[in-house]
Amino acid sequence: MVIQLVGSAVAVAALVGLVAWARLARPTPPLDAEGAVRLLAEEFPDDRVDAVWLAADSGGLIARSGDLALVLWRRGDGYVARSASWADVIAADVDEGRIKLRAIEGAPALAVGDGPWPPTEVAA
Repeated sequence: MVIQLVGSAVAVAALVGLVAWARLARPTPPLDAEGAVRLLAEEFPDDRVDAVWLAADSGGLIARSGDLALVLWRRGDGYVARSASWADVIAADVDEGRIKLRAIEGAPALAVGDGPWPPTEVAA
């Protein structure tokens, strides 16, 4: 009976360890221009992208598609995709070098870097 109890305890411990290991998030690679275009095509297949702005820390992006802003940001081991009005995103506040996207629920503050907001490549 003791052998059965020890065997069961080892089996349960092995299963708990496997579950804990399986929940570890894979590191998400930083966004680059090629990866951004690929993600936008996957997440927004019906939208034509006019311009793309990558965050300074490569943790997110804002793309313009006509009157829409397509926003992606890193979350866990993947990316979250949302869309909002371009006018709301372009009017977003910049505080301490980060864009606060209040128009998009759950969006983090994206790093602007040294350039102005909105950048000329997406504002026009």
